Amino acid sequence: MSRSNSNSDKKASGRQGGSFRKKSYARGNAPIRKKNEGQQPSDPNVMRLNRYVANSGVCSRRDADIYIAAGNVTVNGKPITEMGYKVKLTDEVKFDGRLLNPVKKEYILLNKPKDFVTSSKNEQGKRTAASLVSSATKTKLSVVGRMDKNTTGLLLFTNDGEMMKRLTKPKNGLRKIYHVELNKNLRGEDLAKIKEGISIDDSVVRVDAISFIDNAPKREVGIELKSTRNKIVRRIFEELEYEVIKLDRVVYAGLTKKDLPRGHWRPLTEQEIINLGMIK
Repeated sequence: MSRSNSNSDKKASGRQGGSFRKKSYARGNAPIRKKNEGQQPSDPNVMRLNRYVANSGVCSRRDADIYIAAGNVTVNGKPITEMGYKVKLTDEVKFDGRLLNPVKKEYILLNKPKDFVTSSKNEQGKRTAASLVSSATKTKLSVVGRMDKNTTGLLLFTNDGEMMKRLTKPKNGLRKIYHVELNKNLRGEDLAKIKEGISIDDSVVRVDAISFIDNAPKREVGIELKSTRNKIVRRIFEELEYEVIKLDRVVYAGLTKKDLPRGHWRPLTEQEIINLGMIK
């Protein structure tokens, strides 16, 4: 009887005094906490000022911090030197007086396969080149220039409107090289005519270079030109009564197909972007 009362007293004492050990979680009994529990979700319309500046293409984030500290950046007309300062996408941010756009510039190079159209229109039943780069970025990209569905090779996509305008100017000196395969051997006299200039629609088309491909049949040639006229390479040979069987753009504005298989894409390197930016 006394033992029973003694045990009851101990239990009661334990409950009142809090002398019981806390429940062990060593066996996986710990309460499950969700990732980022208690944290406020980030606002997609707010970003750090250094990221805003970097996304605009002015410089890297690290350099942006230096310019911010030096007072080169203003937000809604006021200089901001605070590190980690956050801005809204609706804010007016300027760098040395120039208005910035925070949308990051994207540049994607595609090695286009045959039978893909470059038109941005919704053409039912036709495969588009844009679909091949859809996984490259969430940003909406536009194709630079045009390429018919039967032509293969280098095609550039970007959301940089200013660069698109520069690259598509008729007289920007943009270098393009094509590998052409004809339905028959190219005669020497026709090769000479192309070098001298071919008249198409009362306008002379001049090429920068044309030659036979080394160790290949005489029906394969390489041709370099700067013309932006639609389907101009095909039209040059059609004017001389040849049919273009294959047409592949192997060089575009200094960009090449090296290590880029057909149907694949890659982002441009920082140096390639700088080089394109020098084209006026």
